[in-house]
Amino acid sequence: MRGLGDLEAVVMDVLWRSARPQSVRDVLTEVTQTRPLAYTTVMTVLDNLHRKGWVSRERRGRAYQYLPVSTRDEAATRALRDLLASTGDAEGALLHFARSASEGESELLRRGLEEQTD
Repeated sequence: MRGLGDLEAVVMDVLWRSARPQSVRDVLTEVTQTRPLAYTTVMTVLDNLHRKGWVSRERRGRAYQYLPVSTRDEAATRALRDLLASTGDAEGALLHFARSASEGESELLRRGLEEQTD
């Protein structure tokens, strides 16, 4: 699964925040509150996200309804795994992160690792 461009990330944010499937018009209404975009631009972005595997879609009447295929956390996890795999030294990158983590981040990591071993 390929990464997200800037506009794709904005559209995914709308989908992740929604509790229900969204049409192009629904997404356009949300996005245009902060930036002017054309309907066809949002439609193209959603089509690209579908092609890339980020969203599923189902036709309802004349329009598609879009849903993210994974949660925001799942997508972030996948992106982190892809990044680690691309470094050629996942161990070094993880250790560097662990050494530079804030106290709060370290606590979250500890809790996550403890839950994993339970």
